[in-house]
Amino acid sequence: MKKENFKTKESLKSLVSEIREDFEKRKKERKPFEQTWLLNLNFLMGNQFSGISHRGELEDYSKQYFWQEREVYNHIAPMIETRLAKLARVRPATTVIPASGDLDDINTAKLSKSVLNATQSRLNISALVSEATKWSETCGTSFYKVLWNTEKGALIGKTDAGDIKEGDVEISVCSPFEIYPDSNSAISIDDCMSIIHARTYHTDVINNIWGIDVEGESIESYSLEASNTLGGLGYTASTGKIAKTLKHSSAIVLEKYVMPNKEFPNGRLIIVAGDTLVYEGELPYINGDGNRRGFPFIRQVAADSPNLFWGTSIIERCIPVQRAYNAVKNRKHEFLNRVSMGVLTVEDGSVDIDNLEEEGLSPGKVLVFRQGSNPPQMLNSDHVPLDFTYEEDRLLTEFTAISGVSDMLNTHAAKFANMSGIALQLMLEQEEARISASGESVRFAMQELARHILRLYKQFATGKRLTRLVGKNGEVEQFYWSKSDIVCTDVVFETENELGDTIAQRRNMIFDLLKAGLLHDENGRLSNAMRLKALELLGLGVWDSALDVRELQKRCADEENLSLISGRGEPAILEVHDHEAHVASHSAFMLTKEFRVAAEEDKTLTEKMLKHIREHKRFSVLESQIKKDILGE
Repeated sequence: MKKENFKTKESLKSLVSEIREDFEKRKKERKPFEQTWLLNLNFLMGNQFSGISHRGELEDYSKQYFWQEREVYNHIAPMIETRLAKLARVRPATTVIPASGDLDDINTAKLSKSVLNATQSRLNISALVSEATKWSETCGTSFYKVLWNTEKGALIGKTDAGDIKEGDVEISVCSPFEIYPDSNSAISIDDCMSIIHARTYHTDVINNIWGIDVEGESIESYSLEASNTLGGLGYTASTGKIAKTLKHSSAIVLEKYVMPNKEFPNGRLIIVAGDTLVYEGELPYINGDGNRRGFPFIRQVAADSPNLFWGTSIIERCIPVQRAYNAVKNRKHEFLNRVSMGVLTVEDGSVDIDNLEEEGLSPGKVLVFRQGSNPPQMLNSDHVPLDFTYEEDRLLTEFTAISGVSDMLNTHAAKFANMSGIALQLMLEQEEARISASGESVRFAMQELARHILRLYKQFATGKRLTRLVGKNGEVEQFYWSKSDIVCTDVVFETENELGDTIAQRRNMIFDLLKAGLLHDENGRLSNAMRLKALELLGLGVWDSALDVRELQKRCADEENLSLISGRGEPAILEVHDHEAHVASHSAFMLTKEFRVAAEEDKTLTEKMLKHIREHKRFSVLESQIKKDILGE
């Protein structure tokens, strides 16, 4: 690996020591936030009798009496599941804005969009966003790391050292436990001067990646484990718990990213594995605005915190309500236990206390008490106070108010039975308004992901690449491209926030437009193209898309263009072709920058294309003549 400006062992050790000291400092500064994340995870998994002590450590607290109820009535888990289900709808379609209105720029923007769609499909961006959203909803913050992996992509050659591949984009999700900014008060990633990414690797993995041997050690990490908590009257209940575990034969790899400054105009990246310097050099990726080098990280939050790098999770706000709810329910059940089992008063020495405690007052029991003493009596137990029920309902309402999500129609069906559809729709829109801020963070993260992908391709993609894109109906589109075709990386959304746009609402809107005649042409008829578009918006486009002959003719002409430009030979011209549509498609393709670049490499390409167009025209003339002969003209 590359090592610059550090010639002696002393200077190397000094740099490693500096990075590790900086990491320990940041770790100490970030600890209060880390304890909050661990508390959130414990409450989510059901270990809700825990808290942060005055020493700043996460601790479990035990019951005061053996008979205390300590059941957990977890309302946080379904609340997070509901929020995740709503945020799963946020998957906006993105498009690339052309640099100008020129035809070449428009075509390159379309090509960039196709490259982006193919990459997002290959990387399964939706699954990555779902994983990151789980972390952001639980801990408040999550991160995406966008890298260029030289070990991915198609094989382009072989050497004695191994296979040579063309390289490709790689995206991973980082939990907030792995990221250490230089300041916890930075409001975004761009406001940080440096970021340390710390992750624990097995020593064998470090050897495979960087080719160095590092001495392994046992490193603390956090994982989910099963734990038994004491319930009421001595029984136990199994719950999940986030606890510290040890990873053996491992080492911490520290990657410190430093933004460009006067001393390092292209930034700086330092990688330390254990006590060994692995890499030192400039920031590798030109992924910022204005062709600047920047961090490979993208931040996503559940809710922004003022003047704070870390977002806020809804769990933090619900923890006090969850504790109060558990307390109310447990005290209520304790009261019911007293009512059902009763509390017995006996005179000292009048009965066998041990036998009474062990067996209780079972049906048919013969209770013997000392002659002359008072017989045992049951204390009068009142009914459960209604205050328990009122407080329980109030706490459930607080859960809804804090989380911003509720199952409104199921929970309060009787309340809304006589409301109009418009009123219900307005209430549903208000339900979605609370979670829209989290949805906007997901949309922004996906937009930044798309920009990073295009910028990395523009920087590293070498030579001509063949990309396959599978359409909605299963058709496979193939196209050649190179990094020179990615002129603009400005990505915008094609759709609005999907949280307020359900499938039922979209379908109703399409039906209303059709009834109003707004989708008809100037003759008041619904064209085939508009009919297919309406079916696609309704989610039924697969049924009838094959009947759009013009679309099939266009795809066939595009395949012929690809065949000619890739040198696979001249495609055959058939009678079933719409020759006028093919001539228009081939002529437009010859005016693009892609064709001009290919024609400079292959001097015979222009003549081949013109010959193909002339054949289409000849077939078109023959068809016209045949029609005239048939009609007797």
